[in-house]
Amino acid sequence: QVQLQESGPGLVKPSQTLSLTCTVSGGSITTNYYYWSWIRQPPGKGLEWMGAIAYSGSTYYSPSLKSRTSISRDTSKNQFTLQLSSVTPEDTAVYYCARDPYGSGGRVGYDYWGQGTQVTVSS
Repeated sequence: QVQLQESGPGLVKPSQTLSLTCTVSGGSITTNYYYWSWIRQPPGKGLEWMGAIAYSGSTYYSPSLKSRTSISRDTSKNQFTLQLSSVTPEDTAVYYCARDPYGSGGRVGYDYWGQGTQVTVSS
């Protein structure tokens, strides 16, 4: 059974960089052909795919967030990390990590999710 767990600060100040880590257990993030994704849901809005890092280490980003987003991984810890720079209150959301077995950028779906973590951007 694959499990994902998000961790990171729940409060970030405007203009700072949001950093979240997803720790994966029960499966390796280097296993073919999975894509390890970050998704967020702002209050009252739908899910938004932010980006993913593939089993190969290749990264993919939402065009609308690409200039502010970086996804990396630490294979020794079986973790992948999201960094979102220059945050504003509009980046307030529940952030999820998930495994995408289709490589579809979220268009098809995910088979495992983390529980999600609330991040609030406020001074």
